[in-house]
Amino acid sequence: MKVVLAGCGAMSKQWLDAARQIDGLTIAGLVDLDAERAQARAREYGLAGADIGTSLDAVLDQTKPDAVFDVVVPAARRDVALSAFAHNCHLLTEKPLADSPENARAIVEAARRAGRVHAVVQNRRYVANVRRIRRLLDSGAIGKPTSIHADFFVAPHFGGFREEMSHVLLLDMAIHTFDAARYMAAGEPASVYCQEWEPASSWYRQGSSASAVFDFGGGKVFTYAGSWCADGFRTSWEGSWRIVAERGSLLWDGFDGLKAEVVIPGRDGLFDKTQPIEVPPLDASDRVDGHLGIIRDFMHAIETGTEPETRGTDNINSLAMVFGAIESAETGRRVAIARDAQ
Repeated sequence: MKVVLAGCGAMSKQWLDAARQIDGLTIAGLVDLDAERAQARAREYGLAGADIGTSLDAVLDQTKPDAVFDVVVPAARRDVALSAFAHNCHLLTEKPLADSPENARAIVEAARRAGRVHAVVQNRRYVANVRRIRRLLDSGAIGKPTSIHADFFVAPHFGGFREEMSHVLLLDMAIHTFDAARYMAAGEPASVYCQEWEPASSWYRQGSSASAVFDFGGGKVFTYAGSWCADGFRTSWEGSWRIVAERGSLLWDGFDGLKAEVVIPGRDGLFDKTQPIEVPPLDASDRVDGHLGIIRDFMHAIETGTEPETRGTDNINSLAMVFGAIESAETGRRVAIARDAQ
């Protein structure tokens, strides 16, 4: 399978690290607005045979690849997608799927018209403990989830475009947590209330801190609290989670600390008695391995004519949570979230 990678910034290293572990995948071209940056990536990864260019259309014409890997900034995502589909290429894109609801719908519709596989690197789904949590909840061992709570407090100094973005936390990072919540709790968002603010210590232009409450339907609520300028006691990049269910709770620290308790008969004073229960191990069918797992899943979908788990037609509903939260933060009102057909 021949692939052209568009966007040779820092994130491209994760893609290329994964790609070189996959037999049968060839990076046929590298595209970046900065030709020297693309050349540097080619030298770093020993891609002497790759075509290098600043125009995606030109490199696609030259290499005629099977697929495009999109690692460009969100504002350029629609142009890359339309170019890929116009050249009959499948498309795997970095998150978020798009920088606006209109562009997201346009990309998904263009993929449908072209009959091409389109998926998003929603790599938190490919984390082992996310799979195990979903497996525990599906088992019914602690009953149905009633509330899902995620905290995300990390303080990275990225430099570059992120520090100038509007709604930086919601638009560039919260999609991971929102999508993981949808997946783990098997919930679909109906509405959201969100507030953003900029702490005095922030080095971002706007939107580095946010708190949101989502109605997940069926009696489920998802709460999110996050900051990208909270120094000290930082959480995992996966966040820190508490899931409360009908007959127990689950805690995950975002690292290896994963535990659950279930209610048992009897009371200890004011409180129902609980006991620890085992969270199921990974199953052979669980997709894991982050970028590597997603790229393999994407290739398998192309080869077999199936749909990848993180297909655009599903991921657009996680992205709708982001845009709903942004609209709520801008208007100060609770916002209904429309679910796109899959």
